[in-house]
Amino acid sequence: MTQLEIAKKGIITRQMQYVSKQEGLNAKILRKLITQGEVVIPVNKNHKNLKPVAIGKDLTVKVNANIGASPVALDAKIELKKFKVAQSAGADTIMDLTIARKANDINKVRQTIFKNCSLPLGTVPIYQAVIEAGGLENLTIKDYLKVYEEQAREGVDFTTVHAGVTKAALNLVKKRLMPVVSRGGSFMLRWMARNNKESFLYEYFDEILEIAREFDVTISLGDGLRPGSIADATDKAQIYELRVLGELALRARDKGVQVMIEGPGHIPLNEIEENVKLEKKICEGAPFYVLGPLPIDTAVGYDHIACSIGGALAAYYGADFLCYVTPQEHIGLPDIEDVREGVVITKIAASVADLARGNKKAILKSKLISEARKDFDWRRMSEYALDGKKFKELIKKEPRLRKGGCSMCGDDFCALKVFNL
Repeated sequence: MTQLEIAKKGIITRQMQYVSKQEGLNAKILRKLITQGEVVIPVNKNHKNLKPVAIGKDLTVKVNANIGASPVALDAKIELKKFKVAQSAGADTIMDLTIARKANDINKVRQTIFKNCSLPLGTVPIYQAVIEAGGLENLTIKDYLKVYEEQAREGVDFTTVHAGVTKAALNLVKKRLMPVVSRGGSFMLRWMARNNKESFLYEYFDEILEIAREFDVTISLGDGLRPGSIADATDKAQIYELRVLGELALRARDKGVQVMIEGPGHIPLNEIEENVKLEKKICEGAPFYVLGPLPIDTAVGYDHIACSIGGALAAYYGADFLCYVTPQEHIGLPDIEDVREGVVITKIAASVADLARGNKKAILKSKLISEARKDFDWRRMSEYALDGKKFKELIKKEPRLRKGGCSMCGDDFCALKVFNL
């Protein structure tokens, strides 16, 4: 049985117990939220060394880090290093988005990461299914289900499924400045246009759910029509897909499969609240997993910072799960340092939202680091800093003064020393 099915029977699993302690939330309340579909615990029954993470209502905001190779840079060892730096920087989950010309290369990267991964691991099975089918036009539901089951059996905890991109979307995207920016979404649009058929992911969604239920894989319903520019934000194509995702989310819950909803990319700041509320209403409180959102199109090279602004606001209004963006967004494949920076910046956004939402742990941590600052206790400050590694590097550059102050004011003009009760 899945975590959802067990919760519906009134049983609290060891994963729920673990999460309740981590979150400081009563286990009975957590179980109820899972029953209602407002919280998910992505935990494949075959992922043996997994440390459970819960995503959803009344919990801390979680951060996902996307890693994965491409045909231009295909090295499993490098992706493993990216995973390790993402984990050490504080990522809550990992997604392997590897795309390659050979299925064995995709397998190698995923399996290398999985062997070392105690975090929930996500994938996008259609990437490998296209390669194994010998091209997009040849892809069938049989090919897709084969790959989906192989990855599920291996232990993948959550999977992005772009089942909301249906045939009706073909006309809607024609009115956009950028028709599609989702790789999975583009695959489905092209497949439907070439074959003049409805999406097999939509038509055979129940078959996908059967596999997901068998291994307790959480379905992350992909936003294949997410806007890739501010000009396309909250348009008819995006809202159409969201309504389809709402329908699919209910079908998943009915089958006992945990489900969350992926959200928009480029959305102006003034539309973020509306987007979060729409998802919560249409998808009946399902956890909302957002890429950014990016509230500006022109911050190239600094998109991770722009993303943190949008992410903090989205999470404050109720988004549950932030997918990081790195400085390489819109440019290329992130390297190891890009991954680290992306995670830290997005953790800041999540923590800003946690604090604003009144999370007790976030409030306590703010108090503790402030007390350490008052006492000029640099060691304790590093313990509570979101990026202790960076903090330690910075304080090494500046000598600590005789009385414990810093080089900004010196001991004689430090505000805490001029007037200290």
